[in-house]
Amino acid sequence: MPANSPSKVTAAHLRRQAYLYVRQSTIKQVLNNTESALRQYDLKSRAIALGWSAEQVTVIDIDQGHSGASAADREGFQRLVAEVGMGRAGIVLGLECSRLARNNADWHRLLEICGLSGTLICDEDGLYDPTDFNDRMLLGMKGQLSEAELHFLRSRLRGGILNKARRGELITPLPVGLAYDGLGKVVLDPDRAVQHAITHLFATFDATGSAHAVLKTFTNAGLLFPRRHRNGPHKGELDWAPLTHSAVLRVLHNPRYAGVFSFGRHRQILGPNHKTHTRPVTARHEQIAFIPAAHPGYITLAAFDANQARLAECAAARGTDRKAGPPREGPALLQGIIVCGRCGRRMTVRYHLARDGAELPTYVCQHDKVENAGPDCQTIPGAGIDSAIGALLIDTLTPLTVEAALTVTAELEHRAHQADQLRAAAVERARYHADLARRRYLAVDPANRLVADTLEADWNNALRAHRDAQDTYDQATNTATGTLTDAQQARIRQLVTDFPAIFNDPRTPHRERKRMARLLLTDVTVTKTADTITCHVRLPGGQNHTLTLPTLKPAWLLRKTPPHVVAAVDDLLGHHTHTEIADILNNRGLTSGEGRPFHKLTVARIARNYQLPSREQRLREAGLLTLTEMAAALNVSTGTVKTWRDAGLVNGHRFNDHGQMLYDPPGPNPPTRHQGHPALTKRRPAQTPQPIATNQRGAV
Repeated sequence: MPANSPSKVTAAHLRRQAYLYVRQSTIKQVLNNTESALRQYDLKSRAIALGWSAEQVTVIDIDQGHSGASAADREGFQRLVAEVGMGRAGIVLGLECSRLARNNADWHRLLEICGLSGTLICDEDGLYDPTDFNDRMLLGMKGQLSEAELHFLRSRLRGGILNKARRGELITPLPVGLAYDGLGKVVLDPDRAVQHAITHLFATFDATGSAHAVLKTFTNAGLLFPRRHRNGPHKGELDWAPLTHSAVLRVLHNPRYAGVFSFGRHRQILGPNHKTHTRPVTARHEQIAFIPAAHPGYITLAAFDANQARLAECAAARGTDRKAGPPREGPALLQGIIVCGRCGRRMTVRYHLARDGAELPTYVCQHDKVENAGPDCQTIPGAGIDSAIGALLIDTLTPLTVEAALTVTAELEHRAHQADQLRAAAVERARYHADLARRRYLAVDPANRLVADTLEADWNNALRAHRDAQDTYDQATNTATGTLTDAQQARIRQLVTDFPAIFNDPRTPHRERKRMARLLLTDVTVTKTADTITCHVRLPGGQNHTLTLPTLKPAWLLRKTPPHVVAAVDDLLGHHTHTEIADILNNRGLTSGEGRPFHKLTVARIARNYQLPSREQRLREAGLLTLTEMAAALNVSTGTVKTWRDAGLVNGHRFNDHGQMLYDPPGPNPPTRHQGHPALTKRRPAQTPQPIATNQRGAV
């Protein structure tokens, strides 16, 4: 049966809808290739000629501007497949099979569903029944040719691009700071302000070693950075905005700034969901083109490689080995460069606060704990190690202090000059725009108020921008932002003769102290034993040093009460209460294990922890009686015993700070009940225990 035979159309087909699918690949084709769109819409008349009414023809054209390489983002095609699968479509019309799909998987899936639901397919060449073997084979060949056509088109275009890229002649979008001249050659941007901004960014990274530090430097100094619009109504225009971290990384990772023509640094990989994923190509031999010295640059290729190495070290701080990382805040001098001597892995840092509020570091090797829930490999207090390493650095740096001071001074002055140039360029740029707006306003006919008002508003905006830029420049100049103050210059000069004082100065930021340490240290391997801590120090020049430090006592042992204090408390408990003992010890100049003065609670805790017999126990062992026992022995009430004690007829001894007493047993002539009244009328001085002889400070 011929492919275009109308006898393939049955009454069952005519009872269902006819779907006309219209698509063009790009918005440009939709706007310019209008004839192709007309040809596709004309297929509606073909459906009417085959027997469908105009009301039965549904046009699906919501996929205009979408490629047919995949069905993932084509809502119209997905709707068409759904309608066919549900048996609502009698025929599917398309100008050619490439309009429906340029992917064999999508095309054959549509053919299979059409065959199961009995749906016809019609294009400009004829009418096809997917249930017929010959028609299905013909449609399959058309789908293969459609996909092959797309492949050939891409191959031709891609081949030309790759050929020019291998020669280094491909015209590609340039990053800010580079431009094409009249002959199509890459040159530095003729705007000197842009050049100064790029140069200052690289110089700041050389000085700080961290992209985030570059961002903080620009932000704190109030410096703007150029950017070029890639799309939108201002495409191709250059403006200035605050620097961002992503912009810093783009500049540092782009080899074009080193004068290298590079193509193929990223590769597109098709995922299982028909979406492409971008993967970086780090190996240069795997890139399509990498041509050094292809055009002028801001840095050399060697400097670019050094920057990549420093960025990789910063990124390694987030990896499993934590190999390096930029210096951070915190007093840990060996942060990022200390290695465990047992397992060879990098150690992390913890901080805790001392009683005086100072931060104290502790180096911990916890890889096995994190990965396998095991114990810490090593935990080493960092204060002693940092002090020893700092002393070693001071001894090492002493011969080089003069040269280091001069280098630091020159670098800071150069960075300050660059920052001042950028601010001056911003003022000059604002002045130019203000003059341009003024000339435009003066050139307009005053009678043309519609144009004159707009130009006058532009002039006012430009004047305000110029005033703001000038104010910013003046403020930075007055406050010496980015320049060396007299105090800073004095500190640098002091570095020549007094580097140890600068290194140990509390005002020196921890980040700068760590940067100085890393100039001379490669890493420090630490091993802790029961008695010693061994530090193997490696220097970049090949020299090695070994430091052996005593192991610090644990905190509980450092706070332990000294033995002679425990002995003094034991001796005094036989004669004094806790409050009296605390006063005697304080008079002797003794302190607790924590270095604090004694209190009655401190004495009680010492007696309890060391299981010292209390004063009550000691007096009871000596035979003294309680109040109740004394009253029973004298055959009187407890109140009478207290009265006799106040009158001096019986002797009482306090055994605590609450006034409770124990009494001496009655002698051969104990007081009787009839002696109480005369004693109350005429009391004699109360009998108290003889005072214990003490020295001038209260010592026994």
